[in-house]
Amino acid sequence: MPGGPRGGVRGARDLGQTRRRAGLTRHRAHRLTPVPQRRCGLRRRLHCPMARLRDCLPRLMVTIRSLLFWSLIYCYCGLCTSIYLLKLLWSIGKGPAQTFRRVSREHPPPCLNDPSLGTHCYVRIKDSGLRFHYVAAGERGKPLMLLLHGFPEFWYSWRHQLREFKSEYRVVALDLRGYGETDAPIHRENYKLDCLITDIRDILDSLGYSKCVLIGHDWGGMIAWLFAICYPEMVMKLIVINFPHPNVFTEYILQHPAQLFKSGYYYFFQIPWFPEFMFSINDFKALKHLFTSHSTGIGRKGFRLTTEDLEAHIYVFSQPGALSGPINHYRNIFSCLPLKHHMVTTPTLLLWGEKDTFMEAEMAEVTKTYVKNYFRLIILSEASHWLQQEQPDIVNKLIWTFLKEETRKKD
Repeated sequence: MPGGPRGGVRGARDLGQTRRRAGLTRHRAHRLTPVPQRRCGLRRRLHCPMARLRDCLPRLMVTIRSLLFWSLIYCYCGLCTSIYLLKLLWSIGKGPAQTFRRVSREHPPPCLNDPSLGTHCYVRIKDSGLRFHYVAAGERGKPLMLLLHGFPEFWYSWRHQLREFKSEYRVVALDLRGYGETDAPIHRENYKLDCLITDIRDILDSLGYSKCVLIGHDWGGMIAWLFAICYPEMVMKLIVINFPHPNVFTEYILQHPAQLFKSGYYYFFQIPWFPEFMFSINDFKALKHLFTSHSTGIGRKGFRLTTEDLEAHIYVFSQPGALSGPINHYRNIFSCLPLKHHMVTTPTLLLWGEKDTFMEAEMAEVTKTYVKNYFRLIILSEASHWLQQEQPDIVNKLIWTFLKEETRKKD
């Protein structure tokens, strides 16, 4: 059949073309199919670095912020040191003999042994091995009121409160680690905030108490805040005088140059041995200036330090090595702040002297955001940094009111 072969050939050609086309289609399909996948892979490859960058960005910002923070500390530390060095050179130029003059003080002034203030006691902490000195007034067995002093002070800064509250409390005014007659470890690592907080817990245990009314001023206020954060079950009520919540202090000082300037001594104290030397020249003139000058001293609108009171402070800090321990407290602060856990759940009273030369009053207002309990702030006009020594009658009355009022936890 003549048409058969041709039809067969044509059919074969058609089939071959069909197969070739099918093969081509399959080949093209095989070649074209991965294209969207390659685009997706490209998107993934482009997306992955962006995702990694987004993941790393918070850590990067923390690192950058930390670098800026420490750069600021060391730069300002160098600036403060340069200023004090110029002051030293100026003093030497005016009178080298006067600059290096130092009166020997072998015997304490009588006010430090005044029996009306209480009994001098000592307790040795088992874990740390340190011996702590404190003055106690009031009967044993009464509720404990623990008093933590600031810098440059010691237990004697609470003399007015020892007399006032002993009728209803066992009042204990402590010499902090490194101060006064309390042992002073040599290395700065022994003054980290963790050690200072643990000291307070161990003191309570050694005195036979599970809780206390805790009152702190200045640096003692810092320790009081931290102890109330870490051991809220051991603090019945918290009273802080002229020191904000630690996180408020850290954040505020970085955002407000005025407070940075007022806290210049924090940075100056990072330098080894030189701050101790500067405090001791001119027979501790810097120490006297802190307590007696018009700008920083005690007594604008209240009590003034007597000559004997001032001599008591100089006697304590003029003893060999007596300044290193107190200043070492400050040499660890920037590595410990800000805090990870920072909320206070204890009823809190914050007393503030409006004319504080070292702390701006705005920090007191911000502090209330960190207290998840009853919080009361009282700012005393015309009062200085040394509130419990300068206006003891007002301070004592405010403390009594706070202790006797019922405080309910905030919702």
